[in-house]
Amino acid sequence: MSDYLVKALGFNGQIRAYAATTTETIGEAQRRHYTWPTASAALGRAMTATVMMGAMLKGEEKLTVKIEGGGPIGAILVDSNANGEVRGYVTHPQTHFDLNEKGKLDVRRAVGTDGLLTVVKDIGLRDHFTGQVPLISGELGEDFTYYLLNSEQVPSSVGVGVLVNPDNSILASGGFIIQLMPGAEEETISRIEESLNNIPPISKLIQQGLSPEQILEKILGADNLKILETMPIQFVCQCSRERISNALVSLGAEEIRDIINTDGHAEAQCHFCNEKYHFSKEELEELEEQVK
Repeated sequence: MSDYLVKALGFNGQIRAYAATTTETIGEAQRRHYTWPTASAALGRAMTATVMMGAMLKGEEKLTVKIEGGGPIGAILVDSNANGEVRGYVTHPQTHFDLNEKGKLDVRRAVGTDGLLTVVKDIGLRDHFTGQVPLISGELGEDFTYYLLNSEQVPSSVGVGVLVNPDNSILASGGFIIQLMPGAEEETISRIEESLNNIPPISKLIQQGLSPEQILEKILGADNLKILETMPIQFVCQCSRERISNALVSLGAEEIRDIINTDGHAEAQCHFCNEKYHFSKEELEELEEQVK
């Protein structure tokens, strides 16, 4: 089944909820970047949380999440928008460690905890909204929870998880975000806290074949759930040959001539999707003529 996300309300509007399966999407990221298991888990958790936050946006709005924890994986950078499109990469994709004391991939060790989680939202205004919080866990689910509470003042619970096969491919990936709306009753809050304390890891639920709807039913209860919308999720990169051409043109005729004289060609690689774009000497000369 293709990846998708659901938006829902719970307990007569007291709760706003999102859940998503992202196995194919994170699998695409893993193949493009050849991430090793611990890096796959870190990137997959970040991309899953970001695509759910993207679903909170409208129209052409988009957001970028940057996670820099000082760990060996380096920075994680993820883009998403209101249409379920997401892309991301890690600085050091071939990062892997032995399992932690809980028998899980050691994302905390890879990411580190000495740094920041930064969210930049482009909502169509001249100035972008930027929110930033210190990393408190390095496991990322807790860090996104902390961000939503402290930067956006929305009490939330973020659950994200990734399981990796022995051949490094992605077995299961997904997540949920549960948010309290103003005026949520204490009884409702207590029931949800109890559910979250007892729920199995989100990646295990997806491995078992549960859909996003069924995951939210497990947390909120089927009788308390109202599905508002479903949305496909996929790895989509905005890079293109035209964009790279424009970037080369922006260098100016003198810089393009220098590339021709020095290398005789140019090659650019997109960080987000690893796609390579090659420009021959003749193509560079055409770009040079455009600038003159």
